[in-house]
Amino acid sequence: MEEKGSARELFDTFFGKAWPMWVGAILLAVGNICLFLVKHPWGGTGSYINWGQNIYQGLGVMFDNVTPISKHPVATMNLLVVLGAFCASLLAREFALRIPSVGELSKGLIGGVFMGIGATIGAGCTIGGFFSGWSALSGGAIILVIGFTIGILVALRYLFWEMERFPKLSGGGKAFLSGVGKKGAWQPWVGIIVLLVLIIYNCVRFRDSNILTWFAVLGILFGIICQRSRFCITRALREPFMTGESSASSGLMAGLLVGILGFTIIKYMGIGAYTPIAARKLAMVWIYPNFWIRGLVGGFIFGIGMTVAGGCAVGTLWRAGEGQVKLWLAAIAYMLVAPLSKKYIVPSFTSLPEWTQKKVFLPDLLGGYGGAIVFFLVIMALWYLFVKWNEKTGKFSAI
Repeated sequence: MEEKGSARELFDTFFGKAWPMWVGAILLAVGNICLFLVKHPWGGTGSYINWGQNIYQGLGVMFDNVTPISKHPVATMNLLVVLGAFCASLLAREFALRIPSVGELSKGLIGGVFMGIGATIGAGCTIGGFFSGWSALSGGAIILVIGFTIGILVALRYLFWEMERFPKLSGGGKAFLSGVGKKGAWQPWVGIIVLLVLIIYNCVRFRDSNILTWFAVLGILFGIICQRSRFCITRALREPFMTGESSASSGLMAGLLVGILGFTIIKYMGIGAYTPIAARKLAMVWIYPNFWIRGLVGGFIFGIGMTVAGGCAVGTLWRAGEGQVKLWLAAIAYMLVAPLSKKYIVPSFTSLPEWTQKKVFLPDLLGGYGGAIVFFLVIMALWYLFVKWNEKTGKFSAI
């Protein structure tokens, strides 16, 4: 057998097989800490809203004075997450234009609608509201996850019922341009070319803005990391109740621990804040008014949507990048509905009494940063024990 060269061995290390989700979660958490140091943490819904607003503005309806995508750091970044995932799937010969049945396409659209409504009501999605929100020590992020979980359980009940009563509704589908076999040998070469073009183009394009350059480059890297590790918060929250598998949940927890550590250091040390007012402003970064009604209702709606669609805010992006047409429709529905929900539905919630939608920074309630960190550690320890116990017993699997 011919030995592989060192370059090929290195390539196969990254693109020869999928990475464990914990590797992806930790790398994303480290990157998210970098984003916080540059400007602000990673979010998802803000980009979908901006994309949708730009579409409506281009059509001449509803929205004026919208920030162009190229000047919106998160919108630019998440667009490059899609393209980074596209490159990674080509390099791994995993890209294919996957067109499922009409039933699955419909669920992509419906799920995207629910995600657009839920994320705007809850003032956060699985990335900005949960992955970054927990790291920021947000009380609303805790409520949001409770809402996600309830929504997931309801959606799973429906999906199990659908499979029993209408098994043909979601069957079938076709795939084109698959990388399997000799016909897919072109994919890695195209992936290399596209990746180099993306890096060079965005570095030149944003050379006058260090912030946009950072967000662009990290967006490409995040897309690669997400695709290779199959990073998806829907999977991490859903699988214990579906298959009983716990590796995704454990991997997500590893990323959350790193994120909490990094964000706490930045906030506690007041990095970049030189006055008490600036330090307080820094501490309140990524603390939204979603404790408790908004977070619970929005999280519930979003949880249904991401389960039906088969991808959360970021899972939708990288799956779209690897050619899953169902997630294309989910992303389109999300971006078209989110601006409308923000404009017409959210005001009904912002008019509720203040106690139903507080900004809760947990160190304020729990005696400082130490109390907040211990609180999160206890929650994650209980979560870890539950998913491991459930994996062994199957008590709550296929609920």
